[in-house]
Amino acid sequence: MKFVSIIIGSKSDNEVMQECAKILEKFSVAYEIIVSSAHRSPQRTHDYVLNAEKKGAKVFIAAAGMAAHLAGAVASLTTKPVIGVPLSASTLGGVDALLSTVQMPGGMPVATVAIGKAGAVNSAYLAMQILALEDKELNVKLKEDRVLKAKKVETDSISIESLI
Repeated sequence: MKFVSIIIGSKSDNEVMQECAKILEKFSVAYEIIVSSAHRSPQRTHDYVLNAEKKGAKVFIAAAGMAAHLAGAVASLTTKPVIGVPLSASTLGGVDALLSTVQMPGGMPVATVAIGKAGAVNSAYLAMQILALEDKELNVKLKEDRVLKAKKVETDSISIESLI
């Protein structure tokens, strides 16, 4: 069974990453969420990534705040795509997590999305775009979603004349 693996650094990250889960559910994409810290439980993270890959994980989403080494740790264990979601968990508002996630050494890529809720949502969409490379049905659903979003923007628009 193919699925998206969502790894969060702590239980407190679950609230934000439920936004990711909602999007995957909307598109009927299988996923699992696990709490595993690159720093506090490195062996658990290591074992989970290797086992998840064997079970069918096609994309990994790693969400963490502060030092946010989780996505990099996951990327070091797999050649599957890894998407990092920096979370706001310190007085720096997530900028520390963003820099830790995006500044990976050459040859060890992590796709990095926005901080927080927008990043959680975008990680789901990016994971699905990766899956849609080999899943025609999912590709069609994503295209239909884009059309619906464009129509919503058109109906939400305010004409310049109404502002004058």
